[in-house]
Amino acid sequence: MNKVILLGRLTAKPELRYTSSNTALLRFTVAVNRNFTSADGKREADFINVVAWRKQAETIAKYFDKGNLIAIEGRLQTGSYDDKDGNKRYTTDVALDNFEFVESKSSREKSAGADVNYDEPSPYDYQDSVNVENDPFAEYGDSVSIDDNFLD
Repeated sequence: MNKVILLGRLTAKPELRYTSSNTALLRFTVAVNRNFTSADGKREADFINVVAWRKQAETIAKYFDKGNLIAIEGRLQTGSYDDKDGNKRYTTDVALDNFEFVESKSSREKSAGADVNYDEPSPYDYQDSVNVENDPFAEYGDSVSIDDNFLD
């Protein structure tokens, strides 16, 4: 079974692209807070690369902006490519199957207008994870805890 469920905030405004066969493609990064703090009391986040296709890609690009909260269901997908220097690079992305709006429209607009101060990785860098010194989303409310006890 290959299933991923994420709840996080977009690190940048999504930029919709189209393949040569005119299929919508969207690559974006979601910052997901860890549900614990480090020894020095700071919260860390993981930056997860996501790939969406077709109508879902167009919808996310239209309605989501930097800082908006999104729920994602998908699967891990690995791949590789040769960089400009000829080095083999390996990628791990979440291939989006479903997504949900988590905030109201007014909340999304408010969080999109907020000045979020952090250095975001490019969704094209394919970094596995990035540690941040401060929780970049602390101003957005309580931390998110995902609990699967309902499966019992």
